[in-house]
Amino acid sequence: YFPVDDETLSYYTSTGRSAEQVALVKDYFKAQELFGIPAVKGSIEYSVDLELDLASVVPSVAGPKRPQDKIALSTLKSKFTELFSKALPDGGFGKKATELEKRDFSKPTHGSVLIAAITSCTNTSNPSVMLAAGILAKKAVEKGLSVGPQVKTSLAPGSRVVSEYLAQTGLQPYLDKLNYQIVGYGCTTCIGNSGPLNTEIEAAIQQGDLVAASVLSGNRNFEARVHPAIKANFLMSPPLVVAFAIAGRVDIDMATEPLGIGNDGKAVFLKDVWPSMAEVKQCLATAMRPEIFQKMYRDFAEMNPAWNKIPSSTGHLYKWNEKSTYIQEPPFFENFSMQAGTISEIKDARALGIFGDSVTTDHISPAGSFKKETPAGKFLIEHGVEAKDFNSYGSRRGNDRIMTRGTFANVRIKNLMLSGVEGGFTRNWMKNGNTDTIYDAAMAYKSAAVPLIIFGGKEYGTGSSRDWAAKGTRLLGVKVVITESFERIHRSNLVGMGVLPCCFEEGTNAQTLGLDGSERFSIIGLNANIKPQQKLSLEIIKDGKVRQVPVNLRIDTAIEVEYFRHGGILPYVLRGLFK
Repeated sequence: YFPVDDETLSYYTSTGRSAEQVALVKDYFKAQELFGIPAVKGSIEYSVDLELDLASVVPSVAGPKRPQDKIALSTLKSKFTELFSKALPDGGFGKKATELEKRDFSKPTHGSVLIAAITSCTNTSNPSVMLAAGILAKKAVEKGLSVGPQVKTSLAPGSRVVSEYLAQTGLQPYLDKLNYQIVGYGCTTCIGNSGPLNTEIEAAIQQGDLVAASVLSGNRNFEARVHPAIKANFLMSPPLVVAFAIAGRVDIDMATEPLGIGNDGKAVFLKDVWPSMAEVKQCLATAMRPEIFQKMYRDFAEMNPAWNKIPSSTGHLYKWNEKSTYIQEPPFFENFSMQAGTISEIKDARALGIFGDSVTTDHISPAGSFKKETPAGKFLIEHGVEAKDFNSYGSRRGNDRIMTRGTFANVRIKNLMLSGVEGGFTRNWMKNGNTDTIYDAAMAYKSAAVPLIIFGGKEYGTGSSRDWAAKGTRLLGVKVVITESFERIHRSNLVGMGVLPCCFEEGTNAQTLGLDGSERFSIIGLNANIKPQQKLSLEIIKDGKVRQVPVNLRIDTAIEVEYFRHGGILPYVLRGLFK
């Protein structure tokens, strides 16, 4: 049941409901149109019959760069081969197809599986697939299969209950023999906490510019998220992760090619070790006992005594440690006053980045590890932190000094202002257009009070709804982000941080406009009386010529106008609390 009349939609828009709530109402109108349901005042009930042909459901994986890119397991080998030589702008790796010939899988090469991780709080909470992984490991070990030394394996359940029932069923020792010892509980490879690769392996990747692979049972595989050196990352079920670790390569047809040679000298195929439903059900009957959960969850303080040993302080105010490289006082309330700001036109902005389609929040704000040559790495070294103790961006998200330096610093992001260059770089027009890191250029612009603008293509901000993708954008001094389309949560987050989101009109983008970043930009039409989704003009100045391009304001609701007027949702809420 849902109210669907025009009056309700108008009410939702005018009374400050979130963009998500209004979108829900609009989606309902779309459903009416799709199913031929007439708009009526009040509420209606409807049902739709759906048919699903179960024979069409096949084993699948996802990758190599986005979780939404599904690949049937039977076509993984051909898909990898296709993407290997496909151009980078088209989602490929831009390599020569001949490089896949005569590979030696005894050492790292194209297609080698170098990380194989059973991880993720979501996937590992499914007992069926975790037990299936253990059963597959048991069968593989009994047939004499093993995992090669160059594959970095890890088992990181989201809960200690998982390790308990793997032990109860006697499956953990077989996982151990395949190097799947439990490394801990919680976020690991899925969030970029994969840890370092062997130095010789990483050197081989860099020297050969290898398209090496990771396989993981997580739910995110955006570029450079799993590990900066691994270019092809595939999501799959836990038992498939074990199978690919044994195979040692990702471009394998599991139906026709063996995982390896057994101790009897015969080829062992996936079908030979894949667990049956009967085997899984038998283990489930043994594993899923209420007393296991009662034991593990009855008293966290007692079960985790290490937490109680961490020194802490009490009081109404947190005592900031200026020497900490993990937690610093955030800058979002600096120069705070009770007066909201004013909305006015943005003049003479410079482009910090011009990006293409499907720029994810991982591209904008990476979560994984970083090197000492990066702005974040240099900052930590200057503050006495050795490279081995850098940890990851995700672990240091309480320190805006690190996170701002990491914004747009993904090693795979492609700023179209620099042809053929990957990583967090741009042209710094404070230095005659010389190449500079995005962070250093942004700080130079900020010191000169030059506002900044970001251009993107379709689906800008897709992926995880990481708050730092918007926070870091704001702290770099970016005032406006103009794209062909936004992922809805990131658009909302930008408004919440006081950054203006706009969209080009259909058929227009940075490429059709011929933008190269040398231009100066102004946003015309911004004033105190702006209305949600109104028209604005992007003024482009280059070589003394001025032109104006219409853009659509993507502040979608009246309350978002107020957030923007206050400089973001944080000062808006704080002023409201004081009042």
